This record gives sequence, C-alpha cells and structure tokens, in this order.
Amino acid sequence: MNDNITLIIRSVFAKLFAFTFFGLAIAIVFSLVSSLVVGIMNGQDVMEIFLKSINTGIIALAVFELALVINKEYSSEEDDEDAVVSLRRTIPRFIGTVCIALSLEGLIMVIKYSQLDLAGNLYYPVAIISSTALLLSSLGIFLHLTKEK
Repeated sequence: MNDNITLIIRSVFAKLFAFTFFGLAIAIVFSLVSSLVVGIMNGQDVMEIFLKSINTGIIALAVFELALVINKEYSSEEDDEDAVVSLRRTIPRFIGTVCIALSLEGLIMVIKYSQLDLAGNLYYPVAIISSTALLLSSLGIFLHLTKEK
C-alpha cells in the first residue's frame, strides 16, 4: 500500500515538473520568435540576431529534453529497474544536448570576439569548449565503465 502511494506521488510530481519544463521550452521558443521579429523590424544586425536565436533555440531544446527525461523516467510505474541502466538510457541524450549547446555557445563567442577584435577575451570561449570536451569525455568514461559485460 505504501509503495503505491509513493509511486502515485512520484508520478504526480514528475508530471508537474515535466509540464513546467515543457511550458518553459514553449515560452523560450515564443521569446525566440518575438526577438527575431523585433530585431528584424528594428533593423538590427542580422548576423547578431541569428546568433542570439541559435543560442536561445539550443536552450529551449535543452529544457525540452530535460522535460522528456523527467517525464519518461519518473512517470513510469515500474520501479524495479536498475538505476545504472536507467541512467545509461537517459543521461547520454541530455548530456549530448548540453554539449551541443555549450560548444555552439563557445563558437558563437569566438565569432563575436573575432568580429569585434577582442582577441584578449578568447579565454572564455576556449574555457567553455574545453569544459564541453571534458564533459563529453566524462560521459564516454561513464558509459564505458557501466557497460554490461
């Protein structure tokens, strides 16, 4: 009886968080479209508008991916699955999305600083890209160490 209540509470909170993150992803996409339209109407630099839009779109994708992971992993009623198996199934997708977002952010910063002749600030994008490589390598090590024999 106690396990059923726990599963129901877990499922309700998972749906609540998933719905919240889905809503945030939709709000971010609407913000992206709005800033695109306003930027073009105001005659801002098109390249800057698109770079900001890519950044915002990747953030929306990461939030959407998080909502999918929460919905899939915590809403299900099966509780007997091994935690490592569950992590191996969901973490790579989310970490992959985060790595894409971080690497794009680093590349956008490199382009921006190159255009503005701010070569002294290239430490920041290099740090972002290096930490992305470290995160991706750590994911690979995790997957290697937890693979089924």
